[in-house]
Amino acid sequence: MSSNSKSTFIVDSRNNLSGTIRVPGDKSISHRSIMLGSLAEGITEVSGFLQGEDNLATLNAFRAMGVKIDGPDTEGHVRIHGVGINGLKKPHNDLDLGNSGTSMRLLAGLLSGQKFASILTGDKSLNSRPMRRVTDPLAKMGSVIDTTESGTPPLSIHSNNKLNGIDFEMKVASAQVKSCLLLAGLYASGETCVTEPAPTRDHTERMLEGFGYPIKREGSKVCVIGGGSLQASKINVPGDISSAAFFMVGASIALNSDITLENVGINPTRTGVINILKAMGANINIKNERLAGGEPVADIRVQSAQLQGIDIPEEQVPLAIDEFPALFIAAACAQGKTVLSGAKELRVKESDRIQVMADGLQALGVNAIPTEDGMIIHGGKIQGGKVDSHGDHRIAMSFAMSALRAEDSITIDDCENVNTSFPGFVDIARKAGLAVRLG
Repeated sequence: MSSNSKSTFIVDSRNNLSGTIRVPGDKSISHRSIMLGSLAEGITEVSGFLQGEDNLATLNAFRAMGVKIDGPDTEGHVRIHGVGINGLKKPHNDLDLGNSGTSMRLLAGLLSGQKFASILTGDKSLNSRPMRRVTDPLAKMGSVIDTTESGTPPLSIHSNNKLNGIDFEMKVASAQVKSCLLLAGLYASGETCVTEPAPTRDHTERMLEGFGYPIKREGSKVCVIGGGSLQASKINVPGDISSAAFFMVGASIALNSDITLENVGINPTRTGVINILKAMGANINIKNERLAGGEPVADIRVQSAQLQGIDIPEEQVPLAIDEFPALFIAAACAQGKTVLSGAKELRVKESDRIQVMADGLQALGVNAIPTEDGMIIHGGKIQGGKVDSHGDHRIAMSFAMSALRAEDSITIDDCENVNTSFPGFVDIARKAGLAVRLG
């Protein structure tokens, strides 16, 4: 699928999922492996790198800043020739990050401490997304970043070698904001601390430690002291639980399903989707737990189950923020009512995921009521029909799974951005039993 063309998924109804599959590497870890490997001293070897468009945008950005990066090859091997924490060079052109909000928000922090100016831009979707939640705290550290009047990209980052550490308390839990400030903190004088209102994914902290950079944790606060260095490492990227989530939901809702997802990352700051599905009655078994590169990994077996509607605990929301499009499909197939609140961040993702999912569910005959910070879904039958993903990869894949319980086939428009996080989705889904084709 080309990012310059419109793609449509057509998915036949009433199939099931079975067998053993592997989903692509973790998107979040792949981003960070390029960023920290580039800043390290020595050569960092990465295996299992996710070759999605978002991660390739990060890789190409660091190449544009003078980092030699070999690969990725067909197996996801990448070799990063680190330039050291102060070795990046001014790019000749604006850094185009495509559709990747993670790339832009994390790079905003990292580039705030450089001696050269830079401009971060992206596609139409990314350039409409809010950035003040990173640019405002970065300004408190001494960074100067120009945005549009509405606080959206492009971001024009002024050269700055005088960042100061801050003690920042986040009002809304966000791993991207936390990671942005910690990366800026590598270049700041003194200590930079971030306090979270609820736990979020901690891949940045784990990987910094893996590269030999000291991290201090005190309850919900994490701190770094600027001026250190990173040493090259080996990184084995596990399968992305966000990608596995589609198949976990699909196997749960489709009759006679039994699927095993191998080598999936089960970092406890990312397992909200498992916790929520289990609370709904899903039949999920975690097997063969182990550590790979400091990250917990396991095989996940999922069998069919009759799901029940629940009030989703708010403490689980940050642990499943990317998986809610798939979880909305689970709720549509559950008995009774499912209520989500405390998830306003979903409105500023690749799309307004609350409104777009509600519109799609309603088009398929589901009683879905959007709220300011979540949704109320009354489970029932899913009809066939047509939905628009609005170019949002996770929404496209979620509605593809909904066909497993639909009365008729489902057509999903505007699916080309699936490659941003899950290259090969159609082939892997077909192997598992989903009757999906490109229209």
